[in-house]
Amino acid sequence: MAHNGVLFLDELPEFKRTVLEVMRQPMEERKVTISRAKIALEFPASFMLIASMNPCPCGYFNHPDKQCTCPPGAVQKYLNKISGPLLDRIDLHVEVTPVAFSELSSTQPFEKSDRIRERVIKARDIQVERYKDSEGVYANAQMSSKMLKEFCVINTASQTLIKIAMEKLNLSARAYDRILKVSRTIADLSTSADIKSEHLAEAIQYRSLDREGWGG
Repeated sequence: MAHNGVLFLDELPEFKRTVLEVMRQPMEERKVTISRAKIALEFPASFMLIASMNPCPCGYFNHPDKQCTCPPGAVQKYLNKISGPLLDRIDLHVEVTPVAFSELSSTQPFEKSDRIRERVIKARDIQVERYKDSEGVYANAQMSSKMLKEFCVINTASQTLIKIAMEKLNLSARAYDRILKVSRTIADLSTSADIKSEHLAEAIQYRSLDREGWGG
């Protein structure tokens, strides 16, 4: 079953906490259960969640040119509007800083969109082949714990790397699983049969909100 669609939530911390917490079950199980007095119904809910937010209430935390005007503790209080269990279920946490004019006007070559599209299609083809014998599984994000042990084997150096990250960032077991799944996808995008240390390191970098805030 393919993704049914994309759910985009703008200004994530502005949603009511109760509304956000309700999403935890469908994000984990890819289904929604509605229970009433005499009946419980299940509906498929395989979706991709994309959310955006400011880095702080004033919007200028970590800005390269402008000073953040938020009072002490305001940044962490703002981030705390989103619970740890919900963040655990979001695979990629990416901080997007303003692009300088010098970079916008740069003539330095970059990877074009059509080339990126080719790599994505190839990576998806790799995953389709990988899970062809697993009913209901078509992508790395859907791997079970058993599949992780089969398809996300890492060498000794990588095991040490993720152990240090787990301890330093105080990551949960769920975050650990998601780091492995993301590193498997990064390896697929590089058409690498093995998960290398650089793939794992990149996946760990996508857990920025696990680090005591943006600057942790």
